[in-house]
Amino acid sequence: MIDIKLLLNDFDTIAQKLSTRNLPKEQLENLSNLAKNYKSQKQALESLQESQNKESKNFGALMAQKRDKNDSEVLALKEKLESNKSQISKNEALVREAKEQLDFVLAQIPNIPDESTPIGTDENQNVEIDRILTPKEFSFTPKEHWELAEWHNKQSDNRGKWIDFGAGVKLAKSRFSVLRGQGARLSRALINFMLDMNERAGFEIISTPVIVNEKMLFGTGQLPKFEEDMFKIAQDNLEQSTESHESNDEAQSSESKSALYLISTSEITLTNLYNDTIINADDLPICLTAQTPCFRKEAGSAGRDTRGIIRQHQFDKVELVAITHPSQSQAMQAKMIECASSILQALELPHRLVQLCSGDLGFSASNTVDIEVWFAGQRKYREISSVSNTRDFQARRAKIRYKENGKNALAHTLNGSSLAVGRCLAAIMEYYQKENGEIEIPKVLIPYMARNVLDMH
Repeated sequence: MIDIKLLLNDFDTIAQKLSTRNLPKEQLENLSNLAKNYKSQKQALESLQESQNKESKNFGALMAQKRDKNDSEVLALKEKLESNKSQISKNEALVREAKEQLDFVLAQIPNIPDESTPIGTDENQNVEIDRILTPKEFSFTPKEHWELAEWHNKQSDNRGKWIDFGAGVKLAKSRFSVLRGQGARLSRALINFMLDMNERAGFEIISTPVIVNEKMLFGTGQLPKFEEDMFKIAQDNLEQSTESHESNDEAQSSESKSALYLISTSEITLTNLYNDTIINADDLPICLTAQTPCFRKEAGSAGRDTRGIIRQHQFDKVELVAITHPSQSQAMQAKMIECASSILQALELPHRLVQLCSGDLGFSASNTVDIEVWFAGQRKYREISSVSNTRDFQARRAKIRYKENGKNALAHTLNGSSLAVGRCLAAIMEYYQKENGEIEIPKVLIPYMARNVLDMH
């Protein structure tokens, strides 16, 4: 969430920066009116409080003179103090109401773009900053991963299959799929390889729940704005009734009534491990990684990527999250980009780095670099990771602070995919295919594939 003080002190500058994020003019005008109202109500309250303090001192001085309590000057000042007190109470209510209205709108306003983020309206203004590895030329026309999967389904027994799209629809609905045989083994190998690489880079491996409450989703910015993209869980009363005797904490009882959601990324759980926490500055940076299934309705993507596993409702992802001192966040973003890129380099998959412009940033991001991997069958680069610095935006919402020299300050949080497992698997299928339809395994993954094979003898 944007700093209210920053907004009130220099609204025009903040509004200009937010306008580069394609915010409607009406939304900025509404924000301006609410900010002005809050500032006006707050100033009126502070003026009353200042007057009350001054008159209280005057009243104390009069009483120190041992003036009669029925003295006209004493009575007049006492009446004024009572009137001010009543007005202060009314103004406090007005300030609370104005603050709540402003906070409600602010919760739906995206982060301010970083100074290094290029200005642009959409993905067409994104800036390519590097290419790593050159795509190889095929002596045949390479197939897309879904075509390869369908070919293997016809040619192989279950162990030789990769992806069963029909089974996903049968078990759930469209945009779900089932990995089988080689596909399932390669997915597991990729996850283990990615986690090992991230751990070697200094990120602690974490295993978290995939269900979270509303407070956690607000902390990282998914709620309230993106509720339609989340899978909400219909709760029953079983958990509360069976566990209520174990809790004497009213806060826990209150939280048990909160709506629950399936996570869309483990950025949510990893970042919120430190929700409402004060961290010793000497313990920064905190670097975390996790693999989880992720769930997204993809409400705004109707008709896009309907074939294959590029845009699924459920997918596996290995995530990187860092909580840093503000002075460390820019260097940490570079480290996280290198960490994700090094995985693709080890897999010998060509990819490129793209700096997102202001109009293409995610809601919580101040600066984002996308990593796009080469899809040989599609003959184009596709996003496989977004590494974002949110600066203090999420930390303000989630109350993630650090203590330095006896003072508390907001930390910076960063997140990035390392990597989207399904997209990585699809890219490997397309890049490592042979003319006869067979698919090679990247050399670095062969040991991981081998250790997944049970000894049947």
